[in-house]
Amino acid sequence: MMRKLSLLLAGALMGGSAMSLVYGAPSSTANAAGSETYRQLAIFGDIFERVRGQYVTPPDEKSLVENAINGMLTSLDPHSSYLNAEAAKDMRVQTKGEFGGLGIEVTMENELVKVITPIDDTPAAKAGVLAGDYISKIDGEEVRGLTLNDAVEKMRGLINTPIKLTILREGADKPIELSIMRDVIKVKAVKFRVDNDVGYLKVTSFTEKTFDDLQNAIVTIKKQIPAEKLKGFVLDLRLNPGGLLDQAVSVSDTFLDRGEIVSTRGRDPKDITRFDSRPGDNIDGKPLIVLINGGSASASEIVAGALQDLRRATVVGTQSFGKGSVQTIIPLAENGALRLTTALYYTPSGKSIQGKGITPDIKVDQPLPADLQGRDVTRGESELKGHIKGAEESDKGSGSAAYVPPEPKDDLQLNYALELLRGQKTDPAFPPNPDKAVMNQQ
Repeated sequence: MMRKLSLLLAGALMGGSAMSLVYGAPSSTANAAGSETYRQLAIFGDIFERVRGQYVTPPDEKSLVENAINGMLTSLDPHSSYLNAEAAKDMRVQTKGEFGGLGIEVTMENELVKVITPIDDTPAAKAGVLAGDYISKIDGEEVRGLTLNDAVEKMRGLINTPIKLTILREGADKPIELSIMRDVIKVKAVKFRVDNDVGYLKVTSFTEKTFDDLQNAIVTIKKQIPAEKLKGFVLDLRLNPGGLLDQAVSVSDTFLDRGEIVSTRGRDPKDITRFDSRPGDNIDGKPLIVLINGGSASASEIVAGALQDLRRATVVGTQSFGKGSVQTIIPLAENGALRLTTALYYTPSGKSIQGKGITPDIKVDQPLPADLQGRDVTRGESELKGHIKGAEESDKGSGSAAYVPPEPKDDLQLNYALELLRGQKTDPAFPPNPDKAVMNQQ
């Protein structure tokens, strides 16, 4: 298997982020446009000139063109779009997993930026930023009125440049002013811990650092738990929106000794690319359980589908998101880029998960807390307007609730997996039989 792939990404529209990407060039050229197409383009040009010259107020011509391009692309499917220079730069930052900033995970609440958690050993953590803090001002500018993306962009910046945050903290009698120096922030793509006799691996995204982070996590866990006591591993892919395809292939290969991991198929029936595993199972054949839910999309589904089809792991949880398309990121002039759906991917058994998702071997529902009951927390590709109809898609659609409790003790899906690994529960699906692996016959 080629370890160095072109920069393929496979992600999903989850909330406001699109992680479905691929760098490269299309493998086939389009047929020449017909005369009717050129007639329609002439109409577009006429309309553009009339809007530019006659609209009641002078329009932003660059914005007009960008919106027209995006209108064309979003009419194809929810994952094709135009990235201007700023959006393309942000996409590259996300996939690299490294940027200049403060080191905090944030969300938006009551028009303020709320700190979910400061990342250990980062400028924010060292300056005393705490989980639950609200950021009301950034360099003296009110946060109210900004989008979350705008606020995040203001907090990112060149390393060794200062930023001033005004923080509101419960229990503090007045706002707290902090001056912080930006530094290189390396986002951990894999979080891990030892749970007595089980290794827990949570892959949060598929960036350029995911494979290396995973290897380091496995090595550390093996050092902490003697082989004779290690019952197995839990690979948590819940709430993972996807990312780089080459990283999904490498993560899958970490646990596999043989077999096809995934194949991609383009417009031309002959345009099929297969990615195979190589000998060597990094967890030495120890039992493996994969957790998924409605927040597990694209690259996450590639990993879950490969380990499930090859009977290397038992998949526990609820139906995954169901994004089975691959996008190519084509660089354009002025550092912009075209994100275009160019292929669908298929699990080792030859099945498309587009609009269907991965069905767990053992379904375990996670109850919602009182404050979320009655709210729609279900996520699925089949709900997206204009999505590509999948070959396996049915009226049931794809996706399920995208919720994971913050406290492990309340996490029914995780605790079910731990009880299976420890022999406290039994199920015909665990452990899976590798001799019954379902391989692609096409």
